[in-house]
Amino acid sequence: MTVTALTAGFALAVHPIAAATITTDKTGLIAGEVKIPVKDEFIPAYRAMPATGSDFPVILVIQEIFGVHAYIQDICRRFAKLGYLAIAPEMFSRQGDVSKITDIQEIISKVVSKVPDAQVMSDLDATVEWAQKSGKGNINKLGITGFCWGGRIVWMYAAHNPKVKAGVAWYGRLVGSSTALTPKHPIDLAATLTVPVLGLYGGKDDSIPLDTVEKMQQLLKTGSSGSEIVVYADAPHGFNADYRPTYREKDAKDAWQKLQNWFKKHGVA
Repeated sequence: MTVTALTAGFALAVHPIAAATITTDKTGLIAGEVKIPVKDEFIPAYRAMPATGSDFPVILVIQEIFGVHAYIQDICRRFAKLGYLAIAPEMFSRQGDVSKITDIQEIISKVVSKVPDAQVMSDLDATVEWAQKSGKGNINKLGITGFCWGGRIVWMYAAHNPKVKAGVAWYGRLVGSSTALTPKHPIDLAATLTVPVLGLYGGKDDSIPLDTVEKMQQLLKTGSSGSEIVVYADAPHGFNADYRPTYREKDAKDAWQKLQNWFKKHGVA
C-alpha cells in the first residue's frame, strides 16, 4: 500500500511535542505537498522555495524514521527562507505510513527495516529530475542533508550520485550488517567518496558509538572527498530535533551555521 499523502502534523510516536519546537512561517514562500513520479507511480514530497525567482539551488532533505512530518517540513521552509528549493520525498511511502504508528520499535520493524537502499537511491534520482523539470531548481547546485536514518542516506547518496556538490549528514549510522536491502554502509564507501560530506555527530549518542565515528574520520582521510566530521561532545542523538527532549539549542544552532557555510563553500548556495 503506497502512502499517497503526507501527515500534516507530527508523527504520533514523537508526542508530546517539546515547547522549544521551531515553526517557520510560509511568508514569501511557496510551500506544500507535491507528487514525484517514480517508476509506475507517484510518491508524496514536501517542497518549499522562495515565492519569486527561479534557478534556486536544490537541497534534498532526508527524513528521520518518523517520515516527512512537521519537523522535516519546517526544515524545508528554513532552507527556502535562505533562497533554496528544498524538497523532502517520503522515502517509506511504499512500505507504510510511519506517522500513524505510536511505537518506535514497531516503526523500525514493520516499515523502516523493509526499505531497500536501491529504492531510496532511485527515488532520490527521480526527485532530482523533478526539481530540474519544475523549471525552478538548478541541479548544478545540488546539496543533500538528512537526519538520523536520513543522515546515513546522505553518505549513501553522495556516493551514488557524483553530481551532488555537497552533503551534510546529521547523526547518521555509519556501520551495519550487509543485507540484501542494505548491502553497504557509509563506512564501506568512505575511502572512495568523491563528494564532500560534513558529518554532524553527538559525543553522547547512545545509538552511534563514538569509535565508529572515529573510524569513519580515519577512512575519510585516506580518500580525496574533503569530507569532515564534527563531534559535539555533550550532544545526544537527535540534538537538532527541536520538537524532542534531545534538542540542544547551542549545538543545533552552531551545526546549522556550519551546514550553511559548508554548502556555500562547495558551490551549493
